[in-house]
Amino acid sequence: MGRARGVVISADELSAAAAALAAAADAGGAQLPADERGRADAVVAKVAERTALVGDHTIVALAGATGSGKSSLFNALVGTDVAVTGVRRPTTATPTAAIWGAQPAGELLDWLGVGARHVVGDQRDDEPEVLGSLDGLVLLDLPDFDSREVTNRVEAERVLDLVDLFVWVTDPQKYADARLHDDYVSALATHEAVTMVVLNQSDRLSDADVDQCRTDLVRLMERDGVPGATVLATSVATGHGIDVLRQRLANAVAGRTMARSRLAADVRAAAGALTSHVAEGEPVLDDAARSDLVDALARSAGVPTVVEAVARDYRMEAVSHTGWPFTRWAQSLRPRPLRRLRLDGRDISVSEADVRSVLGRSSLPPASPAARSAVEIATRRLVDRAAEGLPAPWAEAVETAAAPSGAALGDALDQAVVGTPLHARSPVWWRAFGVGQLVLAAAAVVGFLWLALYVVLGWLQMDAVIGAPPSIGILPVPLVLFLGGLVAGVLLALVARPLARVGSQRRAQVIDRRLRESIDEVAREEIVRPVERVLERHAATRLALSRAAGN
Repeated sequence: MGRARGVVISADELSAAAAALAAAADAGGAQLPADERGRADAVVAKVAERTALVGDHTIVALAGATGSGKSSLFNALVGTDVAVTGVRRPTTATPTAAIWGAQPAGELLDWLGVGARHVVGDQRDDEPEVLGSLDGLVLLDLPDFDSREVTNRVEAERVLDLVDLFVWVTDPQKYADARLHDDYVSALATHEAVTMVVLNQSDRLSDADVDQCRTDLVRLMERDGVPGATVLATSVATGHGIDVLRQRLANAVAGRTMARSRLAADVRAAAGALTSHVAEGEPVLDDAARSDLVDALARSAGVPTVVEAVARDYRMEAVSHTGWPFTRWAQSLRPRPLRRLRLDGRDISVSEADVRSVLGRSSLPPASPAARSAVEIATRRLVDRAAEGLPAPWAEAVETAAAPSGAALGDALDQAVVGTPLHARSPVWWRAFGVGQLVLAAAAVVGFLWLALYVVLGWLQMDAVIGAPPSIGILPVPLVLFLGGLVAGVLLALVARPLARVGSQRRAQVIDRRLRESIDEVAREEIVRPVERVLERHAATRLALSRAAGN
């Protein structure tokens, strides 16, 4: 995973990788371990600080255990006794720096916190020549990492975190030391491009034993996760391997990329540590689970009650428009279902949806325990689908996001119902039947008054004045108008009843769809969208970590 050893990373690529690491830590937030997120932030800060320093130096640290000959090797590379050596352990208490070249390194050494500084002069005649130049090299002799002095170990670890190239100095007795490999080398498993191992004091071994120790060291480095690390054998006493080591350092300096390589390795290491806390991908929200959630929320919000009230309200209104005119007035005495639920917005001058929203809650009964339990079960099913395969902190974040307060959810559901238009334009057939009923009622009234006129005139014995009424066959027209208007009106009202039932069912289906759309929007805003935001954060974290790791 990540960039292959030996591939040079540019300054822009390093900056982009650090920015991706920062973005990942920010996006992951509390779902990433605080200590590892803190280390990632520290790496990002180190990248910014190191790249902002003036100069183009390569910082190389000689690090090793007590008695490995590290300080002697340092002096041999410098060409003079700069570091103190001796029998008393530990000898090195503070880092010592040797600087090659005329380029100012004061700002860099201040950043490193290294006070002891030695500027290396021109090459001596007796020193072996190297291809290239050591100008720009800052060589550090660090305190022993296994020192009994805690302050020495802390100082060594602090500086090790800032250098560009590690040179682990060991000896034939301690090259397999568990502290070296477990606490230091294996912790830098992504840093093989900036790691060197020196088997010092090789003069104590035969050539065959040296080869065997080097082979064993290579095996140990591979076990530690640093398969590409350079392994050299040196001896200060005989000078063996010193020129080879000096040449390797010159090669590192010549490339002018070691600092970026170290920083890139740090970024990859931090990204790798955080990657274990994200999944390989994000679950897809299950449509069936979301549909079940909407169904449960609809029942909890009283949608079936509202739909039934809409159907009944439709039938009552249909009767008031199409019923027998002489009895339809009785409908005004019956309570309207939607009005009882505070969902009737007809007697308002602005849009009913807006006004009912302003008026507040409806009079729908609260959700039953069974309905609330159904919502909890449906929510749990959705959460299980959304959190499938996610690490525990992310799964917990999904669960938290999908659990709004009961009061907030209840208010949102009620407002969704209140804000949904429950009425529509009156059907054309209502107006047609209403006009027909008025015509028939008028005919009946005319017929009745006409008949009443003949009765009154007959009682007054004045019927001869107007003569006999016209007739249709054997039936007088007034009687036809009266009875026909009454009978036809009743029949028309009876025909309207089944039409009203069919219309109420269709209206109920339309309103049910509208209400479910409103409930679906509540489900999305209160439950689904918060869950999606967690998954989006997870995706952003995962993708940013992938970019930071160089994938």
